[in-house]
Amino acid sequence: MGVSSEVTVKAPMCPSRGVLEHVTSRWGVLVLAALVERSYRFSELRREVGGVSEKMLAQTLQTLERDGFVLREAKPVIPPRVDYSLTELGREAAEQVWALARWTERRTAAVQAARLAYDAARTP
Repeated sequence: MGVSSEVTVKAPMCPSRGVLEHVTSRWGVLVLAALVERSYRFSELRREVGGVSEKMLAQTLQTLERDGFVLREAKPVIPPRVDYSLTELGREAAEQVWALARWTERRTAAVQAARLAYDAARTP
């Protein structure tokens, strides 16, 4: 028996599309991948996820927190300390996207070769 159109990511109005967009976005994948290793403070996470702006990291963390993937823990100390870690749901998602990221690392050379062959076949 098939899945109804209301609960399949292939359906145009399925809410799972938004979740998929958040966990597979450029920064979402990299933040989740970093947090698989351990919890991070904001500035540490920004260094770990090279190239992300402060604004983009803050937005990504807020989105992932809202979706239930990231836990934000503010510690009542001076100076203020905020740690980010994965929830159980976040760890499950992170393991999935991290597997895809590792596969991408391993297969990038094959993709680059395919691109070269494609471009060569279309160059007059």
